[in-house]
Amino acid sequence: MNVALESPEMLLLIIPVIVAGFYLLRKTKTKLVEWRMLVALLLVLALAAPYTTVTQTISEEDPSLVFVQDQTASMGIFPEETGTGLYEALTANTPTTLVQLTGDKTSLGDAVTQYSGLGNQIVLVTDGNNNAGKDLTEALRFAKDADTPVYLVQPDLETNDLSVEVLGDKTVVVNNQNEFEIVVRQASEQSVSYFLEIFVDEALIQSRTFTQNARNNTIPINQAFTTLGAHNIRVKISDVSGGDLNEVNNEFYKSLYVIPKPKLTLITGETGSPLASILSNLYEVSVVNGYPGAGNFTDSKVLVLDNQFIDTFSEAEIKEIKNYVSNGGGLIVVGGDKAYNYGKYLNSSLEEILPVLSKPSEFKGGRNLVLILDVSPSTAAHGTQGDILSNAIYILRNENLKDANVGVIAFGSVGYDVSGGFVFMGLPQNLALLEDKISQLTPSDQTETSLDQGLDVTKDMLEGEDGELDAIIISDGGIEDSYDQSLQTARELKDMGVNLYFIHIRSTAPSQTDKTRNFYAEKLMQDLGLENNYKHIEMGERANIGFEDLDTTPEDETKSEELDSYLLLEYSPDHFITKGVNLTNASITGYNQVTPKAGAERLVITVTGQPVLTTWRFGLGRVAAFTTDNGGGKATRWSSALYNGSNSRLISGMTNWAIGNPQAEEGAVVEAPDTWLGTPSDLTLIMYDEGVPQLKLDGAPLDLALTGRNTYEASVNPVNVGIHDISGYPLAVNYPREYLEVGLNKDIESLILATGGKIYTEKEARALLLKDARQNSERESNEPVSLKVYVLLAALVLYLGEILVRRIREMRRLKQAQGESGAEEAAV
Repeated sequence: MNVALESPEMLLLIIPVIVAGFYLLRKTKTKLVEWRMLVALLLVLALAAPYTTVTQTISEEDPSLVFVQDQTASMGIFPEETGTGLYEALTANTPTTLVQLTGDKTSLGDAVTQYSGLGNQIVLVTDGNNNAGKDLTEALRFAKDADTPVYLVQPDLETNDLSVEVLGDKTVVVNNQNEFEIVVRQASEQSVSYFLEIFVDEALIQSRTFTQNARNNTIPINQAFTTLGAHNIRVKISDVSGGDLNEVNNEFYKSLYVIPKPKLTLITGETGSPLASILSNLYEVSVVNGYPGAGNFTDSKVLVLDNQFIDTFSEAEIKEIKNYVSNGGGLIVVGGDKAYNYGKYLNSSLEEILPVLSKPSEFKGGRNLVLILDVSPSTAAHGTQGDILSNAIYILRNENLKDANVGVIAFGSVGYDVSGGFVFMGLPQNLALLEDKISQLTPSDQTETSLDQGLDVTKDMLEGEDGELDAIIISDGGIEDSYDQSLQTARELKDMGVNLYFIHIRSTAPSQTDKTRNFYAEKLMQDLGLENNYKHIEMGERANIGFEDLDTTPEDETKSEELDSYLLLEYSPDHFITKGVNLTNASITGYNQVTPKAGAERLVITVTGQPVLTTWRFGLGRVAAFTTDNGGGKATRWSSALYNGSNSRLISGMTNWAIGNPQAEEGAVVEAPDTWLGTPSDLTLIMYDEGVPQLKLDGAPLDLALTGRNTYEASVNPVNVGIHDISGYPLAVNYPREYLEVGLNKDIESLILATGGKIYTEKEARALLLKDARQNSERESNEPVSLKVYVLLAALVLYLGEILVRRIREMRRLKQAQGESGAEEAAV
C-alpha cells in the first residue's frame, strides 16, 4: 500500500515536539514524557493528512450515451432517417443524448471533441466523412486519451453516387508540362461507367468513356500553357451507368495562374549534366562556371552549387551566399567527388548554412526485432491487456530502433503474424501502421496461453536474417501449460543467435507461478541462462530495454560503397518535395558521407539509412543538401537514374520547394486558393511597388485589410459555382465540400477501434451496442482514502491507554499503602 500526505509541510512540527520532549526527559526522566511525545507525533502526522489510493471497479448498468446522427446532404445515398430506430431502442434502455447534424457541412470532429470525457460513450451513425470544424482523426485521438469509447454504426448503402475532382498546383510556370490528376470517386465498389470530358479554357481537349470498379479512379493528364495569366481546367462526367444520386458533384472547375519561369543560378563545371538539362527546361537558368560575382545572383530564386570544392569560394563570397539565403533566397548544394566530405566542407563557413555535417552519418540500424505479444484471455481477465499493448508501442518509439526492421507476433492458443513480416521503422508511416495494428489487438476466444506457438512463428520470421536479432516477449507470464514446449523453442532461438527478452507484467493470474510461488517467466529465462534479460514490472509501468547503437564503422562504409547500387526510400513521404514522388526501385551507386544536423529533416535515404536529401530553413531561406551527384559526373555518375522518367520529379520538387513563392517580387501579387460553395477563400495581396491597393471580384470592389508590411487580406465567398475574376486573377468555386467524399470512410475504422469502441451495421448495433457499452462502462478508478481518522484513533488509544495504566498503578500503590498502614496498626 502506497501512503502519501496531503500537507507534508505539517511534518515540520515534529521538530519542536522532539526538542520539547528531550528537554522534559532531561528534567523529569519519566515514562509519561515518552508517551506524550508519541501522542504528539501522531497528532502531527494527522495534521499532515496521510492518505492512500484504493482501486475500485466502477460499473454502470445504464451507461450514458451520446447518439450523433448524421443527416447532412451526403447521407442521401443511405436510407432516410438512418439510425432513428436504433436511437429509439437505446433511449428506452439507457440515458441517451441525441445530436443531429444537418445541412451542407459535416462537423463530426466537433461533436466527438465536445462530448468526450465526463463518463460519456459516443455513438456515430454516419458515413464517416468529416468536412468542417475539427479534424476527425484528431478528435478520435482526443476521445481515446479521454477514455471515451466511440462506436461507429455504418448504414447500408441504398444507391450509388459519383463525384469528380481535379488535383494539382494552381500557380504554374509558362511552357512547362504540368501534371494534374482527375479523381473520380464512387460510393460503392460496383462496376460503373461514365463519359468524361476535359476542357482547357473551355476548349474540349479530351473525352472518353471509363469503366470503374474501385472506389477511386485517378486519371493523370499533362498540360502546358504558352501564355501568362489566368487559365482554367473543367472536367465533367455524364451518361453514368451504375447509379448516381447527385449531379451537382459531376462537374469540377480548377483555376490556374501562369507565371514566367523563375530565375535560377547554377554554378557548375558540367553544363551538359542531367541536372543542368532538367533545370534549364523548367526554369530560367543562368549557368556559370565559378562564382558569378557580387550581386549577380540576388535576383534569382535559387542558387544551385553543383559539386563545388570549398576552395572555389572566398570567405567574402560565402558570406554573400549566407546573406542571400538569410534574406529569403533558396540554396541547393549537389554532391559529387568535389563536394561535402570530398570537398572539405567540414567545419567550413559554407557548412554553417547547410543542414548536414560533412562526416559519416552514425547509422543506427542493422537490427531485426520481433515483438511477441500475449493476447490470451487471461490478459483481459486480469487487467494486463492494455499494459502489454502500451509497452509494445513504447518500445517501438525507442530512438535506437529508428532504422530497425520490426515484426509483431501475437499469441493466444495459436501464434500469428500481425505485422505481415518485417517493417522498416525508418519511415514514420510504418511506425504509425504498427501502432494502429497493435492497438487493435484483442484477446483470443480460446483459453490457452501458448507461448510456444508465438515463438514458433518468431523462429520462422528470423530464420535466414542477418545482423542483430532480437525478440521480446511481453506477457502476464501465465505460461504454465506451455512451459516445456516454450523452453525448447526458446533454446532453438538462442542457438540461432537471437537475443531473447521477457517483459513480465505481474498480475493476479494464478498460472504465472508454480506451487512454490516461483514465476514461470523468470524460471524460463534462468533455464536459458538469460537472467539479466528478464524484466518484471507492475501494471501501469513501462519496461526499459537498452538497445545498443549499431553504428557502422569506417570499414563497414568502405565495404558498402563496393556494392552495385543502393535502393532509396522516402523517409518523409508527406513532405512537399516527396509527396508526389514514387521512388519505387530507384537506386544510386554512390553518395557523399554526411550527418544531418539537429533540426534538419531527412527526406530521402538509402536502405542503409544514409541521408541523400536533407532540408532545413536558414533565416528566411530554404536549404537542400542533395548528397549524390548531378547524374552525369565525369568521375562518379552515381545517380543517373534519378534524372530519368518519373524519378526526375524529385529534382523539380526539390527545386520548387527551395524556390518557395515562384512569383516575381514585383508589382502586385495576388494569391487565393480555389474553394467550395459556402466556404470562404482567404485572399492575400502583396504590393511590391508603390501604389493604392485595389482589387475587384467580378467587377465589385473588395474591402482589403492591412495585415503586414505591404500585405493586405480579404475573405471572398462567391455565391455561384464556376470561375470568378479577381482583377485578372482566377478563382474557382465548386460544389459544396459535402458532396466530394461519397460512401463509407474506411480510413477511420482503426481509430474507432483504438478508442475501445466497435464498428457495426445498424442491425448489429441493435443487438450488441448496448451490451458492449455496458461492458466498456466497467472501469477502474483510483479513489483516495484518508488515513487521518486511523492516526487520530491511534493517538486517542495511546493517550487513554497511558491514563489507564497510570490510574491502575496509582490504585495499586494506594492499596499497597493502605495494607501497610493496617499491618502497623495491628502490630501496635
